[in-house]
Amino acid sequence: MSPNKAIRGTKPGATHVTGPGKLGAAAFARWYRARTVEQWEGLDVEGVARLAAWIVSAQEKGRQVFVMGNGGSAATASHIATDLSKTAHVHGKKPVKCLSLADNVAFITAIGNDLSFDDIFSRQLENVLGAGDVVLLVSGSGNSPNLLKAAALAKARGAKSAALLGFDGGKLKSKVDLALLVSSDQYGVIEDLHMSIGHILTFFLKQRA
Repeated sequence: MSPNKAIRGTKPGATHVTGPGKLGAAAFARWYRARTVEQWEGLDVEGVARLAAWIVSAQEKGRQVFVMGNGGSAATASHIATDLSKTAHVHGKKPVKCLSLADNVAFITAIGNDLSFDDIFSRQLENVLGAGDVVLLVSGSGNSPNLLKAAALAKARGAKSAALLGFDGGKLKSKVDLALLVSSDQYGVIEDLHMSIGHILTFFLKQRA
């Protein structure tokens, strides 16, 4: 089998592995499945449980959960926020007050245009974030400036911060209270596991009833 092929990413110096190269669809599917299983076996389930406990505490105390990310991670953030707000809800129990900060296009583009793209999440948090809230940052690289600024604000406001990360965790790994790292170099596998963590949180909350 030929070596993994790395291609240049969208950020300067960024690379990610696409696969071993020159495989048929079935062989590539087997390779991809094996890489995904490796990450499932290495999943920090105690870390996931810690994040779940934070969300339960926020739910019970009426605090808020804010999720954010860029690109594919923005879609993951939207999905997680929808699941925690709707799918996890149990009749007769307090809802999880969860919002994706990747969803308000008017606000995001206003901040990006008038201030900086680096401020699109922290500026939103300035309006609403309080002590005891939970900030969940989703990133493959862990190096997005807008997420780093959001993590810094969370710390300053006394909110709990967690990150779903890939590769080596980047700069964000050391800037949050809890880092859940999918230590793969394949973006698809990283994003699959991030979404699965969201589903674990959602259906854990649902089955608590």
